[in-house]
Amino acid sequence: MLRPSASSDIRNDIRSTELLVQLLNPDGDRVPDPEFDHWVADVTGEQLRSLYEDMLVVRRIDTEATALQRQGELGLWPPLLGQEAAQIGSARALRADDFVFSSYRENAVAYCRGVQMGQLLAVWRGTALSGWNPFDVGMATPAVIIGAQTLHATGYALGCLQDGVDSVAVAYFGDGATSEGDVSEAMVFAASFQAPVVFFCQNNQWAISEPVALQAHRSIADRAPGFGIPSLRVDGNDVLAVMAATRIALDRARSGGGPTFIEAVTYRMGPHTTSDDPTRYRDPAELERWAAKDPISRLRAYLEHEGLLTEEFEASVKAKTDDVARELRAACLALDPPHALSVFDNVYTSAHSVLERQKSQYAAYLAMFEEVAE
Repeated sequence: MLRPSASSDIRNDIRSTELLVQLLNPDGDRVPDPEFDHWVADVTGEQLRSLYEDMLVVRRIDTEATALQRQGELGLWPPLLGQEAAQIGSARALRADDFVFSSYRENAVAYCRGVQMGQLLAVWRGTALSGWNPFDVGMATPAVIIGAQTLHATGYALGCLQDGVDSVAVAYFGDGATSEGDVSEAMVFAASFQAPVVFFCQNNQWAISEPVALQAHRSIADRAPGFGIPSLRVDGNDVLAVMAATRIALDRARSGGGPTFIEAVTYRMGPHTTSDDPTRYRDPAELERWAAKDPISRLRAYLEHEGLLTEEFEASVKAKTDDVARELRAACLALDPPHALSVFDNVYTSAHSVLERQKSQYAAYLAMFEEVAE
């Protein structure tokens, strides 16, 4: 079992993946766990309220962005509704010098890393090829090629080893990505070279329209030990359990113990993207069952039990979410279409004669239309 007592234990032990790590149950009751309580013992009441605010903010970002897409302001949007605890709990465990490689749904992680509202939406509005400078926030721009980011994360982690730093790379991906060869290849390299990388799988039960049971007849966390990588299976709707598991994995990586695989069992409450209609393949009763496990509701209940949910705090959170929604919408509408010649920017890091010739030719082509208009 993965234990918090010493780095040597953490490096060598594997917790049974039949056990789902849970510190807050769906009713918001604290579930004692002697192995994992230690890892969140320092989380204060104020920090718990901050996690709650984070989850409400990113849910509001998600609903506002979905509305913007429905109104024709975005070409596409990948909702994260229901996965707030998995993303917030893990992202808030990271250091500034850690580096994230995500899929296309980790908008809550991007928020935690400091990505601005306009940057979050630019690629989905079609005004930029990527939303932000990865080195400004310690997070690569979204990867839509399924599973590719696990290879990038492993390569970055190997670079950390070569540089002699204790930074960690974290790869976020979904259950569907685990059927891609890239993920297996990344785990082979990570295990072989003991790379400081955390493989964070958000098992949201659906790979677009295919249920997870179709591709995984055992828990996904069971796969990693076959590569020599310890794994954890955690309740992805429990922000405290996710934070504890991520801290364990990060500590293991920093202390020279190599990679860890985390399967956060959660649920995608909305569509795969706004181009998807989940009512065509998903039983409404399943959605109802998972709605009862909502990550925000359970943390809210826990805060109530602890006397931390005051009217003043709720009002401040409501004001924050309203402000964020306004900021997001204003930032979206302020994104101007890029100049046509900007397609040549950032192709190479230095001047390239062939590219410059193509740019000149394209500029001359565009100028013909301006002449006709005059």
